[in-house]
Amino acid sequence: MRGPASVEGDERIRLFLALQLPPATVDAIVAWQGEALADGPGVRAVARENLHITLAFLGHRPAAELEPIAGALREAAEAAEPARLTLRGYRETRSVGMLTFDDEDGRAAALAADLHGRLEALGVYEPERRRWLPHVTVARFRERPRLQPALPELKPFVPSDAAAYLSRLRPGGAQYEVLESMRVGGR
Repeated sequence: MRGPASVEGDERIRLFLALQLPPATVDAIVAWQGEALADGPGVRAVARENLHITLAFLGHRPAAELEPIAGALREAAEAAEPARLTLRGYRETRSVGMLTFDDEDGRAAALAADLHGRLEALGVYEPERRRWLPHVTVARFRERPRLQPALPELKPFVPSDAAAYLSRLRPGGAQYEVLESMRVGGR
């Protein structure tokens, strides 16, 4: 477990909470990005250090809220059972390409729902109306390229850690920093 980075109490920070990917999964996705996304016009592959599965995007929050938010994530992660995710497919929205996953036994969705409830009780989050979907954003673009890449060869995996991330917007894209990470399943 890593402790929170130093941020000032009245500073506003851009936060999200996510599941971290095992190194072998990240390696496979990065190798696939180099092959599958290289020919897409205007397509930017997401950097390896930014690959994750978002549980909740909180937007700009006062830094003083970090500890209660991280506490909610710690409690939800400790209460959760490890989830096993299997690659389902590739899809695009208006501005991103993503790999989507099936959540065997619904454990990742249960973690997300528990976390959303805890964050909502803190008054820092309003759950989205659409169902939570485990996915990894792998590409960003200004114009949807309508790619139909072959899928990467990804073995089913278990994200063992959850983390609170600081997101800094930069001209070259967002830069993420783990503020605190913890094991899923209280291990």
